[in-house]
Amino acid sequence: MEKRDYYEVLGVAKNATADEIKKAYRKKAIQYHPDKNPGNKEAEEKFKEAAEAYEVLSDPDKRARYDQFGHQGMGGAAGGGFGGGMSMEDIFSHFGDIFGGGFGGFEGFGGGSSRSSRRHVNKGSDLRVKVKLTLKEIATGVEKKIKVPKYVSCSHCNGTGAENGTAYTTCSKCNGSGVVTRVQQTFLGAMQSTTTCPDCGGEGRVITKKCPHCAGEGIVREEEVITLNIPAGVSEGMQLSMAGKGNAARHGGVNGDLLILIEEEAHPDLLRDENDLIYNLLLDLPTAVLGGSVEVPTLDGKARIKVEPGTQPGKIFRLRGKGLPSVNRYGVGDLIVNVSVYIPENLSSSEKKTFEELKHSSNMQPTLTTKQRIFSKLRHMFE
Repeated sequence: MEKRDYYEVLGVAKNATADEIKKAYRKKAIQYHPDKNPGNKEAEEKFKEAAEAYEVLSDPDKRARYDQFGHQGMGGAAGGGFGGGMSMEDIFSHFGDIFGGGFGGFEGFGGGSSRSSRRHVNKGSDLRVKVKLTLKEIATGVEKKIKVPKYVSCSHCNGTGAENGTAYTTCSKCNGSGVVTRVQQTFLGAMQSTTTCPDCGGEGRVITKKCPHCAGEGIVREEEVITLNIPAGVSEGMQLSMAGKGNAARHGGVNGDLLILIEEEAHPDLLRDENDLIYNLLLDLPTAVLGGSVEVPTLDGKARIKVEPGTQPGKIFRLRGKGLPSVNRYGVGDLIVNVSVYIPENLSSSEKKTFEELKHSSNMQPTLTTKQRIFSKLRHMFE
């Protein structure tokens, strides 16, 4: 298969600086790192492809030869054999420092090295935030910017914890492997055990001079503005996550995740029932008897519904598609209007007289005109 252009692989321009190339490679390597993509062969190939591109473009001589002759100038082996003959461990041993230390392990990778030679991978802790949404925001989805206090990688030492990012040395106890092996003689014979190196904590290196800005931790406390894209249809208690937006790891490694807990603000008129919305409509007695039209609230304004004469308490109107969308985009709920009828408790003398007239007319089986006249008077009472 024909090799892709190295600049294209890293997503940089041909006049990119060395620092831009390094940052681009770090981004690609983290994206396709085996720890984040276990068992994904496509990610494995992209990880190796990025390493091959960086191996050439980070070396001034090789980059100049590549710029002039392309892949042919590399002798078909990218100057170092990346992507073809070199293993994951070779890549980490060459470029492990670019991650700020400790980003060398790759658990569960088929065909990889033995567990004893894998360096410890630091991982930052997860963060959790609560986001309160209105029903209207839930109906459409919303973008929110929040300010999150968190640990970020120290810019003065590139997250290594060492002064200038270079004041460290390979651990002499484990020779940079991050683990130590002990052999004990027992009555069953020689028993071998492998443990994390106590001197370097599994990182494979020891800081000789701490960074004064982060006190050797590799992380500092700052506030970051994070943009959240909340999809439509989320619900109370639902938890979303953003990979890599949590706390940075000590001495480099993989950032934790940002966990977003959804909370719903109560709507003044509407209640939620999964994807349906419920509105309790309180009709006055004349409208329930004579019919008419009334306005009901929706998430995007008002809707007018027709009330038939003789509408009974408990009647339900259903406005299709006026509810909330499914978070999986499998449809939209309805607005359900539950009807109840208002019966006044305290009446004035004239109101009592009107109801007595209605009662009397009901016993006398009055004409339709008489009933309409009486209910017309009642309607004015409720206005």
